[in-house]
Amino acid sequence: MRKDKKQLIGDEIGDAQIKLFLDFEPADGTSPSLHKLIKAYRGLRIDDFERFLVFFVEAGYDLSGKDEQGHDFIALIKDQRNAEDYIALIEKARG
Repeated sequence: MRKDKKQLIGDEIGDAQIKLFLDFEPADGTSPSLHKLIKAYRGLRIDDFERFLVFFVEAGYDLSGKDEQGHDFIALIKDQRNAEDYIALIEKARG
């Protein structure tokens, strides 16, 4: 594959499908914002996650939400293999 071509696995998803990740609610003391970010991180490709963040911020959710132990999204994913790109998107969205 040429370097300037990106491999796509699966079908493109629309905005409505991405916005569904805003509907997830936590079952514990985790902030709803953090729960939605984690669900989107686990379920969306990086490009779709970037689109999700626009809807997330527009809906007024907190990019710094924490779980019961005080960990935010970055703290929870920082040791995962593909975390660097997702962390960069969160930091960019935070400004």
